[in-house]
Amino acid sequence: MRLKPDINIKSIYDINIFNLKACEIEAVFFDLDSTVMRSKSGVFEKETLDFLNMLRNHFKIAIISNNKNAQYIKKAQSQVSFPVIGLAKKPDIKVLLNTCKEMNIDPCHCAFVGDRPLTDILCAKRAGMFSVLVDSISADSEKKIVRFVRFLERLSVKK
Repeated sequence: MRLKPDINIKSIYDINIFNLKACEIEAVFFDLDSTVMRSKSGVFEKETLDFLNMLRNHFKIAIISNNKNAQYIKKAQSQVSFPVIGLAKKPDIKVLLNTCKEMNIDPCHCAFVGDRPLTDILCAKRAGMFSVLVDSISADSEKKIVRFVRFLERLSVKK
């Protein structure tokens, strides 16, 4: 099934560097909101920044978001030293493929990590990337309706 991720884990912190290296991954792309940053917060938590910076010792990193707010993307970019790209229109693959081209990496050597099967995982699959599905980084504080929608989305992944 197209929406089945290559790996389905609880959180970004459960990413296994050695497993990715064994799959010949050279770059890891992340979704922004709810994957590496609490939705609409505009601020990375220290634990997340430390984790992303540790990953930079092993992989090229980029954040690719559907967020349309240029100031929000700029604020996120100001906190990290790797690209943060908005207006991706996932599951459209153009931005992912352009980012691969700019980094001189074949998409088959990239992993995309996201919290949404219908945008992030579908986009990764369409681009020929390794896909990693994680739960929301802010799952503990999300509204019940958001958790319900996430539950419904994940029903398509379990088949």
